[in-house]
Amino acid sequence: MSLFQYKEMYERMDALERLDLTFHWGPYDIRVLHCHLVQFSPGKIINFHMHAEYEFHFIPGGKGTVILEDTQYPLGPGMFYLTGPNVLHYQEADMREPMEELCLHIDIVKRPASKQSSEPISRSSDWEELEAVNCIEKLQSLPTQPAMDKYMAMSCFVEAYRAAQHSYIGSYTTIKQAIIQILLRSVRAYEKPEEDLLSIPTRNMKQYRYKLAIEYIRTNYAQQLSIDDVAQNLRLSTRQLQRLLKEMEPTQSFSQIVEVIRLSAVCKQLLASDASIEAIALQCGFSSGNYLHSVFKQKYGITPAQYRLENQPRINGSAVLQLNEGGAFTDEI
Repeated sequence: MSLFQYKEMYERMDALERLDLTFHWGPYDIRVLHCHLVQFSPGKIINFHMHAEYEFHFIPGGKGTVILEDTQYPLGPGMFYLTGPNVLHYQEADMREPMEELCLHIDIVKRPASKQSSEPISRSSDWEELEAVNCIEKLQSLPTQPAMDKYMAMSCFVEAYRAAQHSYIGSYTTIKQAIIQILLRSVRAYEKPEEDLLSIPTRNMKQYRYKLAIEYIRTNYAQQLSIDDVAQNLRLSTRQLQRLLKEMEPTQSFSQIVEVIRLSAVCKQLLASDASIEAIALQCGFSSGNYLHSVFKQKYGITPAQYRLENQPRINGSAVLQLNEGGAFTDEI
């Protein structure tokens, strides 16, 4: 992104300043104090000072120098540095040209620790919290020296500014994500190749594909359904799906799995409507009422009509016989 593309932020310099930007990220409350583009005229000096909060300084254009603690560093386009909390620093623009600076000044406060679960991390929110903690802990130990903005954190300033200016659906979330990205990309710029990093959570692909297969059957049981249809939907070969189902359901074939799901749907229809057995059979994927009658009685010892007769009057406040996913009747109150 060229310096010209940042210039639009001069049109309304307080666009982001006017917003009350406080949000949660993992266990932290993040409050945005300043987020803007400023220009230092040639030779402009900002004398030694410090902040109680974090301040990110990005240089999209121009050049100058910064003194962090007692060390001086040159600044140029594409560089950034972090100050605070309580880091003494001094800034000076080049004597011959102005220096542009994108500034993000934020306060980060960790909320009181909630009760920690001993269960392994599994939910997306858990991983987001872990990444937030990892990022802020690294932020607290970053070296006090400038680095190159290798991951284009500067582009996030423009994204946040445009969201603030145009106020579209999701603009607040866009701004929040842009601020978080500035933090994450800044930390990444200091990463070392040998550093031990967090691994993104992975799935158990067998369980995941099995779950997708069952969900697809549950959604499409009323249609003519073959194992080829399910395999194609999962982008697997029929042979791969056959092996998967055999491993996950060693006692049931594909047709038996489909049959159990269809029978479960039949039981619900028998109790929920007055439709004929023939109509329910066709609605639930059976070729006819007679075929449903035969399958139902062979597997469960009673006919669909008997099931309806014995259970329908007892729905309110009485035990109702229902089929579980394994194909056996269970008592539910």
